[in-house]
Amino acid sequence: MSPGITVPQITFKYRVRDASIGGDNPFRWQDVTTDEIFGNKKVVVFSLPGAFTPTCSTFQVPGFEAAYEELKQHGVDEVYVLSVNDTFVMRKWMLDQDVKNIKFIPDGNGEFTRQMGMLVDKTNVGFGPRSWRYAMVVDNGVVEHWLEEPGRKDNNGGDPFSVSSAESVLAAIKG
Repeated sequence: MSPGITVPQITFKYRVRDASIGGDNPFRWQDVTTDEIFGNKKVVVFSLPGAFTPTCSTFQVPGFEAAYEELKQHGVDEVYVLSVNDTFVMRKWMLDQDVKNIKFIPDGNGEFTRQMGMLVDKTNVGFGPRSWRYAMVVDNGVVEHWLEEPGRKDNNGGDPFSVSSAESVLAAIKG
């Protein structure tokens, strides 16, 4: 992946709260397309191997949440975290992380991740197909900055985290 590439056209499956449903589980299914996420705006997306995992929960999500306002000051409209997890897991993780600003994208089937060329096999740690760790700045659907952790390959024993940090994304945006 490199700058200048257009993100794939995907429909993500979300569960969203709908008070009109009532009851103990007032949620409905909602399709959200990549056009809705990326169209006519500048967004940061960071992707990681899994919800609730140590590096993702301790450093990456809190780092982007803390950098949110500064990213906005540099022309970013939204910040998203994407993982090959379903909408139920992503929602619970968002609540667990007490996130107020960044938004979560559930790539439950790994379709977006696969089309981005970032789907890796992590069966060596019991994860199955997951995303390699990366971040990107996307302007109206076109990748402007691409920050990929080194060593992408199936069943890589390591889980590097430095290139795709909030600080690295800010540095790329600032030039």
